Amino acid sequence: MPETWDYTLYVPNDPRAVTVCRRTLRAILALHGLTDLADTAELLAAELVSNAVRHTKGPAALRVRRSPQGLVWIGAWDTDPEPPRPPRPLEQALDLEDGRGLGLVLACADHWGWQPSARFGDRGKYVWCELAAA
Repeated sequence: MPETWDYTLYVPNDPRAVTVCRRTLRAILALHGLTDLADTAELLAAELVSNAVRHTKGPAALRVRRSPQGLVWIGAWDTDPEPPRPPRPLEQALDLEDGRGLGLVLACADHWGWQPSARFGDRGKYVWCELAAA
């Protein structure tokens, strides 16, 4: 059975938080010997956190965990309880200036979804994805 772990990084509503989350995620994966997932995981986390920061006014959080089944779960929490817009397939979204993020998640992750959640006393949601670790 793989080692399980769970990290949460709370960030302010600041575009610079995306960089902090990407670097933190890369460090977590390196410390757990999962560097083969780092590039894809970093891209997905950046898209999820960027959406959380760009489309809401409150704080956000990046949560990363490894399940007993070996999956790496990456989620971004934000203060907007409304579900995300359904992603466009990446080939349809490439020419758009906005709306590519979840298309990238759809194309690169093994699974994705969203769920209602609360943090900081605010209602909100997690938008998450999973990657299978080799």
